[in-house]
Amino acid sequence: MKAMRSINAFLVVLVLAAFPCGDAAAKIKRVKAGKEYNEKDPVHIVVNKIGPFNNPTETYRYYSLPFCHEHSTKEEEKEAAAKEDVDLPDHNNEKQKAAMRHKQRLGESIVGDRRESSPYDIAFKSSVEWRLLCKKQLTAEEVTKFKEVIHKDYFFEMFIEDLPMWGYVGDAENEDIILGETQGSHTFLFPHLKFHIGYNKNQIVSAKVTTDVNRKIDITHAQPTNVEFSYSVEFKEVDLPWKKRMTQYSESRFLPSSFEIHWLSIINSFVLVLLLTAFLTIILLRVLKNDFSRYMELDDDAMDEEESGWKLIHGDVFRFPEYPTIFCAALGVGNQLIVLTFCHLALALSGLISTTRRGSLLAGVVVLYCLTSVVAGYTAIRMYRKMGGKNWVKCILLTAGIFPAPIVLVFMWVNSLAIAHGSTSALPFTAILTITALYTLLAFPLTVFGGILAKNYASPEFNAPTRTTKVAREIPTEIPWYRGRPFQVLIAGFLPFSAIYIELHYIFASIWGHQIYTLFGILMLAFILLIIVTSFITVALLYFQLAREDHRWWWAAYVNGGMTGLFIYLYSFYYYFHRSGMSGLLQTSFYFGYMGVVSFAFFLMLGSAGFQFSLLFVKYIYSRVKCD
Repeated sequence: MKAMRSINAFLVVLVLAAFPCGDAAAKIKRVKAGKEYNEKDPVHIVVNKIGPFNNPTETYRYYSLPFCHEHSTKEEEKEAAAKEDVDLPDHNNEKQKAAMRHKQRLGESIVGDRRESSPYDIAFKSSVEWRLLCKKQLTAEEVTKFKEVIHKDYFFEMFIEDLPMWGYVGDAENEDIILGETQGSHTFLFPHLKFHIGYNKNQIVSAKVTTDVNRKIDITHAQPTNVEFSYSVEFKEVDLPWKKRMTQYSESRFLPSSFEIHWLSIINSFVLVLLLTAFLTIILLRVLKNDFSRYMELDDDAMDEEESGWKLIHGDVFRFPEYPTIFCAALGVGNQLIVLTFCHLALALSGLISTTRRGSLLAGVVVLYCLTSVVAGYTAIRMYRKMGGKNWVKCILLTAGIFPAPIVLVFMWVNSLAIAHGSTSALPFTAILTITALYTLLAFPLTVFGGILAKNYASPEFNAPTRTTKVAREIPTEIPWYRGRPFQVLIAGFLPFSAIYIELHYIFASIWGHQIYTLFGILMLAFILLIIVTSFITVALLYFQLAREDHRWWWAAYVNGGMTGLFIYLYSFYYYFHRSGMSGLLQTSFYFGYMGVVSFAFFLMLGSAGFQFSLLFVKYIYSRVKCD
């Protein structure tokens, strides 16, 4: 019976994970990308969301503004077409109702998508010069709402299949940068949209929407206004293969034009990392060679007189740290995140995770975190047993919660704010349920499973090359400032951070902006070099710590390795205030909340990498000299 219940529970989570994560009203099935059209087949325009351009996380439903919900009637169209002196299209497709929710994937829900149907009536290969969408009598309140969002630089997002399109709701002219609206300034609404659709044979491969400034409406005085919302369509055959349809977005002029990867700067960063690593390696090897030569040449009688530096603390260097449970849990989760990052980048490079499909990268992180939880459980309990720990259940529970706990705290705060603001950034209940089920029925059991594997099969022997004394040696307190902990921490974080500074700017611009990051090969190389340089610097600083006869190196090595995470968080403040135009409580909370989580993840990852290289280093040097 228990086995059957476990199987049923597992099936439930699989169903939840596969179920599209919109809200309960999601009824319309999406049009599959790559559909092959016949001439005059309907082409559906899917509207998604609106929001301030500078606040990419602060988004709202498209129909939170009073746009058209229904297409105009044939009689209204004929009358309007006669006025404009244009011909009406000759197709008779059934007109779709607006504001009907679409089914969504988990990743799309995470990034705040809320796709809905629109009343636009478009037929494949049927260009339209001008067509009335609807006539609306906007009240003063509705005009004021449009005016407010235009002054906040609101943009909208639409889709044809999986091809996104962006445009601005309106524009403000002669507006003062500091004072805003002044006498002589004007606010204009763009009621006309032109859709540029490119096709290759019978597939749509490009889509773009533009506004017509010649058809703008002045809403400066926020009075009741009659508005004719209209659209036009241009179909054009283009020589672009369907599989390469997403390449156009890296060159989109809607996106900031400064998005250019400076290859020379990136190469300079990599050269800096390699030179720094080579320099540390040469210096460290020469110093150690001299130490080994000096210790080996001393006889037993002279040893007591000449012994100093790191060899003097051979009886304390393998004394286990304080709070071993927390230490092992942090070490295990750091190893898990390293494996997760490598797997995620490898899948992105191989194309198994689509880097262009909306939300697929975030959904991939969620699933990979669950699957790699076994790594955290195994490595945490393995080290815990080597330290002689007895309460392995407490350790495994801490391992399972040390990273999700801050995420949950941040999520509860920002999601509550998003709900209060009516933003689409608030995660739907079904998405929350799916992620909770994945953690409860997959991540947590795998963490426990990894712990059980380590408990039963991993060797409990630490295999220290020297014996640990019963009484700890006193640590010298009088040391120069440049050999103290504050200076070590500064160096440990700054040097690795300087190696990734340039690439970090483009990653921030992609995550917290509208730019598309595609150089995952460069990112993989940067991550590898970051781990290497962090490990070497941690080892170098550890040598200086041991040389001053300070044997409390376990936590010091971990913190030194992880300090780059703190520098990344400090950089996020610089980026927010000097490189972005973000503002408002909602966007600020999302930004600093989740940047704190990302920085904590880097602290755990790099701390684990730095400590494990340090442990190998310490075991190596103490195994090479004769110790009593």
